[in-house]
Amino acid sequence: MELNAPILVHWIDLDLASRLGIAALLGLLLGLDREIRGHAAGLRTHGLICFSSAAMTVSMIALYGQIGGERADPLRIFEATGAFIGIIGAGLIVFSRGEVKNLTTAVHLWLAAAIGIACGAAQWPLVLIGAIISVLMLSLLGIAEARWNRRREADNDAVE
Repeated sequence: MELNAPILVHWIDLDLASRLGIAALLGLLLGLDREIRGHAAGLRTHGLICFSSAAMTVSMIALYGQIGGERADPLRIFEATGAFIGIIGAGLIVFSRGEVKNLTTAVHLWLAAAIGIACGAAQWPLVLIGAIISVLMLSLLGIAEARWNRRREADNDAVE
């Protein structure tokens, strides 16, 4: 059996640490919104998904380079991540009393995986733009949604 050459521990460099570390930190940041709102998938889940997506991407890029691009399809990392997140998301989504619950959390996990993949591939502009837009959308739209729900409840109370 032919194996790829081992990568020794002293070869760990700042580039690898930054790819994985930034993914972990952004995953935790993305999970903060869900944690604060008391949803099932919070800090740890988002952090681990983002980190593991980055680790899988770094590994696939490294293996692709080690074998010279032969017999390798780096796009499979997206397929595997998508299938896994789909299973997790499907388990989170609940339909109860005519309402769908945890849909945003399931999509949020997908986002954490995508940002993790981008961190693993060192696509820093994509990481930065994706993280900023997603955090802004979650926080600003969360505030707007809360105000809208309070206004709707007040209107319902006034009608009754």
